[in-house]
Amino acid sequence: MRIDRSTAPLLVLAGVVSVQFGGALAATLVPRIGAVGSVLLRLTFAMVILCAVVRPRVRGRSRRAWVTVVLFGLALAAMNTAFYSSLAYLPIGVAVTVEFLGPLTLAAVLSRRPRDVAAVLAAGLGVALVSGATGASWGRFEPIGLFWAAVAGAMWAAYIVLSQRTGTLFSGLDGLALALVVSTAVVAPFGLFSVDRWTPEIVGLGLGIAVLSSVLPYSLELMALRHLSQSVFGILLSIEPAVAALAGLLVLDQVLDRGQVVGLFLVVIASALVLSAKAKPDTPDIVVGSG
Repeated sequence: MRIDRSTAPLLVLAGVVSVQFGGALAATLVPRIGAVGSVLLRLTFAMVILCAVVRPRVRGRSRRAWVTVVLFGLALAAMNTAFYSSLAYLPIGVAVTVEFLGPLTLAAVLSRRPRDVAAVLAAGLGVALVSGATGASWGRFEPIGLFWAAVAGAMWAAYIVLSQRTGTLFSGLDGLALALVVSTAVVAPFGLFSVDRWTPEIVGLGLGIAVLSSVLPYSLELMALRHLSQSVFGILLSIEPAVAALAGLLVLDQVLDRGQVVGLFLVVIASALVLSAKAKPDTPDIVVGSG
């Protein structure tokens, strides 16, 4: 499939489906080996797989390229660790809602069209409905959990920016592979304390989560971001909570109520608004190039 402005959104949507079903599996792993241990297991497998397939070139990189890929790796490590940490204190729906404020805010700030603004507002309401946050009592949630989810959201926004910059400075998936090396090295000193609980079953589960939550979505999104602006990409991510709800239903037997179904329609409509405008000129925030 030729990747351009018309097909790039499909890569984003495929990445959304992959990462949310991986997240549903991860929800069963965190209670067993902890948040940091789960992140380390996931990142280690993702790094090994991608480096083996891509074999990234190390020599001949500019200083700017190395700074970018290191920052990208740090953002990956922080985003995953913060989100998994929030799951120890918050229901996953609330955690996803708070985390999603990061890319949603980025999309709103970068938007240049009234249609995008409307899509952001619809997505925001849909996110709240799908997660069930509109009927929750926020006072009963642990402040530390809300903090970690907010950090995850901020790092998610940073991931969007740095992923696109990495795509402009590295050919293929070289930048992503090197960023995973950085993120794994950062998490390792803290996650290794859980190794004694890594049974064969847990390792196998970690491998599946790595493929679904890291290798596939990060690769698809990085390729897509070469052809999409950050604002369009951020709004497309509005479908994440809807897919998460579907994954929760199929994997975790979580049933949707009427309000959540309404939220699903809202996020789908928001994404449709963006997809219907994909053929119109929309200059990327960062010029595509090679490094």
